[in-house]
Amino acid sequence: MPKRSHITITASVFTTIAYCLSAPLALAQTDNEQEIEEVVIWGRSLQLLGTADSASQGVVGYSDFSTRPMSRVAELVEVIPGMIATQHSGPGKANQYFLRGINLDHGSDFSTYFDGMPVNWRTHAHAQGYMDLNFIIPEIIERVDFQKGPYFADTGDFSLAGSNSMKTYDSLEDGFTEITLGSEEEIRLVTANSFEFGSGNVLYAFEHQQTNGHFDLDQDVRKYNGLLKYSGDIANIPSRITFSAYDSVWTSTNQIPQRAVDSGLLSRFGFVDPDLGGESHRYSLTANFELKNWDLNLYASSYYMSLINNPTYELNDPINGDEFEQEDERRLFGGALRNEVETELFGLPLKRTIGVDVRYDDVNELNLFNTISKRRVGSIREDEAQELSIGSFAEAQISLTDRLRATVGIRLDYYDFEIDALRAANSGSDSDSLWQPNVGLAYRLNENMEFYANYGHGFHSNDVRAAVNTVDPVTGDPAETQDVLVEGKGSELGFRYDTLNGFNISIAAFELRTDSELVFVGDAGTTEPSDPTSRTGIELNAFWEISEQLKFDFSAAKTSGHFRGLPSGADSITDAHEEVAAAGITYVGNNGLTASLRLRHFSDAALTEDESVRKDGSSLLHAGLSYSYNNWELGVDVLNLLDSEDEDIAYFFESRLPGEITGVEDIHFHPSNPRTIRVLLKYKF
Repeated sequence: MPKRSHITITASVFTTIAYCLSAPLALAQTDNEQEIEEVVIWGRSLQLLGTADSASQGVVGYSDFSTRPMSRVAELVEVIPGMIATQHSGPGKANQYFLRGINLDHGSDFSTYFDGMPVNWRTHAHAQGYMDLNFIIPEIIERVDFQKGPYFADTGDFSLAGSNSMKTYDSLEDGFTEITLGSEEEIRLVTANSFEFGSGNVLYAFEHQQTNGHFDLDQDVRKYNGLLKYSGDIANIPSRITFSAYDSVWTSTNQIPQRAVDSGLLSRFGFVDPDLGGESHRYSLTANFELKNWDLNLYASSYYMSLINNPTYELNDPINGDEFEQEDERRLFGGALRNEVETELFGLPLKRTIGVDVRYDDVNELNLFNTISKRRVGSIREDEAQELSIGSFAEAQISLTDRLRATVGIRLDYYDFEIDALRAANSGSDSDSLWQPNVGLAYRLNENMEFYANYGHGFHSNDVRAAVNTVDPVTGDPAETQDVLVEGKGSELGFRYDTLNGFNISIAAFELRTDSELVFVGDAGTTEPSDPTSRTGIELNAFWEISEQLKFDFSAAKTSGHFRGLPSGADSITDAHEEVAAAGITYVGNNGLTASLRLRHFSDAALTEDESVRKDGSSLLHAGLSYSYNNWELGVDVLNLLDSEDEDIAYFFESRLPGEITGVEDIHFHPSNPRTIRVLLKYKF
């Protein structure tokens, strides 16, 4: 995504944001009137001492990511320290995510909320926890609140490694229209504005993007996004109602075998099967109502995805090939009710929070077809699923002294589901529940430093079909059932230091133990539960406002993990990058000039449990420059500035190319994009 210049906020809007973020910010005033002051909101500079519950919790404001060049919308999550978003397939599907040494696949242990609506899909045709962010327009995101680890009672499914909440703007200071032109026939158009309506504001935004990409096979992306939001009073109730619509089609170049590149059969950007790709849409409605001390959030969504895939080429069927289609169509309904009250307990200040959330996934198409040249020739699965979850939590934060705060919480999740499968033997219904406690301490040493200790339980859900399967839908062999709810336990020690004058740093040491993880199985093109795992690590996050114009941020993490219960030398967790680092420097001048330089690095990783096969690490440098004059802005981004030939993703599994006599175990990789230049022209009105 193209770089954006910093934003300015009027006094009234700024006051609202300052209140929401609990930041000690103020506006200049004269004796007679309040002046309008230009304020740049850098979320990483917000002073979280005394309000954060852990060292790894944080807030990212729009200016933190508006100035950074981004190659894809999913890189929004990379504003979260230690988070990586890559891709192994076409641009229209969910990305591959990594955090704290965990291969999160498409979102199995990291959750995203968009204006209160959960983004991750349960029991999805392609991947459990499927977190597709392509429906989000980055320019409309006001801030991102994030937290890591299972230490928070208000987050449930898919939040073992962490979670984040993206909030859209209620109104824009300026409307704008911008167009981006990039390499390989890329065109992106975005327009947005807001206006007063009744006692509130209406914001609208539209995005269209099309590109052929850098691969030998044109990606032929055609994406449309729209958003309409009302913020204001309804029957004297403060309300926010958001409608979003997304529709996209694309052609994919999936990971390819290293042997085909080494032999000269394919280029790094080549393809084996020209039929891969997909289409998807998501239409969503969210509503938030503030009822005194109660906050009510409701949401509904309609979703569809069809994805053609073929990771093994002709391994299983040398005549017709292994191509298949995954189809998912569903409706989502749900909501959450939350109450927060500040009171006293035995004379000590107490903040008590209680809440309940309900979610219902009605999946009427959960299909897997054999295909030839995109044409369906056989059914492997044609299932339907209904999945209901009810979660409730209570959390209390008590100030034991002026310096010491303690937090204790408990969460209960209940799941009820029913499967109607193509094979009658795989139909059935069941239910499950799970308790999750959490506890935390925060000690304010002085006005500049705070220490934290956290412990908690969390979980992710598995595809509920695995809980009732008795027959393997491919082979017909007996199948072993899996647990629906998989628990993990985490702990963390850390501190946060803030000069209260433009510099802050936080360091956290963490441990996470899971009963199993969802790992990618290349031969099947899906995920399966693994053995139990254990991880320990340490991470650092720093922000330095060197001057009013110059900002620097840095984050790094190192993790060590292994499968529990396996012998040493055969217990490495595959495709888990144990070292991650990111750094950026941004200049925002008073003369309209903005410049940004960013580095993202992740280390090599084992692709087999004995580490005999490894993939290389990746280091990408992006640069951006823009100039604003009056209402106009002209910018240029250079992605992968050094034109590094890195890999976004790699796996090790068996495949068979056309003409090969038998299957071959090999590294299969998807390359990073080469150097890409984008030019932006923006007009504010």
